[in-house]
Amino acid sequence: MRNYFAVFFCVLFFLVSCDYLNVQEKEATTSEIVAIVNTEKLFKEDLKDILPNNISKEDSIVLVKGYINDWAIKQLLLNKAETNSSQQDIEEINALIRDYKESLLINSYKERLIKQQLDTIINDEEIEAFYEENKQNFRLNEELVKIKYLHFDNNIINKKEFINLFKSDNIDDLEALEKQQLSFKFHQFNDSIWTQLDKVLLKLPFSKDNLLKKTKYLQKQDSLGLYLVAIKDVLLRNDIAPLSYIEPTITQMILHKRKIQLIRDIEKILVKDATKNNNFKVY
Repeated sequence: MRNYFAVFFCVLFFLVSCDYLNVQEKEATTSEIVAIVNTEKLFKEDLKDILPNNISKEDSIVLVKGYINDWAIKQLLLNKAETNSSQQDIEEINALIRDYKESLLINSYKERLIKQQLDTIINDEEIEAFYEENKQNFRLNEELVKIKYLHFDNNIINKKEFINLFKSDNIDDLEALEKQQLSFKFHQFNDSIWTQLDKVLLKLPFSKDNLLKKTKYLQKQDSLGLYLVAIKDVLLRNDIAPLSYIEPTITQMILHKRKIQLIRDIEKILVKDATKNNNFKVY
């Protein structure tokens, strides 16, 4: 009998202790609530990430109040929207959410496969072959020039020397000119590359007509200084774009083509494996 009472009191004590702990836990949780809208609760824990470091107490109060107000408005609007939406509207929205989630998952998986399996090495022969096969599709929508130019102050000491070096076709003269580049406002001496004419016009006070003519030498002076220009070659709108100019574009096109083919191959393998393992059947 003594043992029976002992067990009884132990059980009773345990039950009372559990009830006490549950009450305490509920009170602790309730004390962490900062706002309630209908059945939705906003907890203190939800606010910790909205406060930046080194913020004053006054500013933090304003920020928290604004956040709570925005949260309340959102919950109230959401509740009204759910209450006043038809079952068809809700089903359509859920279908959109499901489709969007599926698209995100599939695209993420595809991107991982592409990173793992895509061959990104493209040799010059492949680029040239692609260019030759599609050359007629690579038409310019802008003017290009092969140009060298130079701009320096009016009061520069050795002006005549710079002009003579600029006019020269001798490599040594060009190198001598490059060594003096700190004396220039701006310059471009490499006339073997194609440059967009619009970008050149932003730097030089010449008309477009002047710069669309091949010429060994043009000169113009204004209050800012002296401008020297030599135009080696010109390409007009609708001319076939040179390979050197569109090589980066062709590289991206080849990579895109490889990506599409890789995804198609992966999809074929998935269907083949699923069919072989009886995971895909058509009735």
